[in-house]
Amino acid sequence: MNTVKIDKKNVLMIAHRGLSGIETENTECAFVAAGNRSYYGIETDVHLTKDGKYVVHHDENLQRVFGVNALIKDMTFDEIRKIQRSENGEKAAYSVVPTLKEYLDTCKKYEKKSVLELKIEYDEKRLQEIIAEVEKAGQTDDIIYISFYASDIEKMRKLLPTARLQFLCGEINDQTIDFCVKNGADIDVGYPALTKETVAKLKSAGVKINCWTVNDKAVAENLVSLGVDYITTNILE
Repeated sequence: MNTVKIDKKNVLMIAHRGLSGIETENTECAFVAAGNRSYYGIETDVHLTKDGKYVVHHDENLQRVFGVNALIKDMTFDEIRKIQRSENGEKAAYSVVPTLKEYLDTCKKYEKKSVLELKIEYDEKRLQEIIAEVEKAGQTDDIIYISFYASDIEKMRKLLPTARLQFLCGEINDQTIDFCVKNGADIDVGYPALTKETVAKLKSAGVKINCWTVNDKAVAENLVSLGVDYITTNILE
């Protein structure tokens, strides 16, 4: 299986949870698969374990991907790391929940932008810890922080005046645009909200547009024609 190529013009493609259309989402295999292709960035989600370690996984619960009904926040890192996903009936050492450091190191190795979703409302201390991990990995200039939480965007802007931020949302209105402008953030929006008119409003306000999660070639190429800046996808390239 391979990616589906599109006429992307100058649009920057983001691999959603790694190359999750081919490999298990948010695993090292998915990140490496994206790293070996032409993606601009690799997106993932950061969670905090019970003992204060940062791991990358989309859901707060491990059930859907790893078959274990447990919340990340209620487990220690060592407990989480012992869980391996079965691949073709066998436990695979590479199919574990990666650490934030492992994800960042892979992005660095393959010269990809890190697109890091802050999955909870973090306090400033925790955000500073994440920033320190990013700095240690040498990704400070090569990361985009994204979040559905306005408070995370506001705190990150305070802590990092020049960082690239994207506000995640499902719809676009004047309040959303005003928030982005006020906080120097771009937008990362569910693609059905994008029309010729909404794209024009965002462009007029100086807000760059990322959109999720686009897996249909025709839909993607229409978004390219509308003028989006990024497309987040599981399988398109």
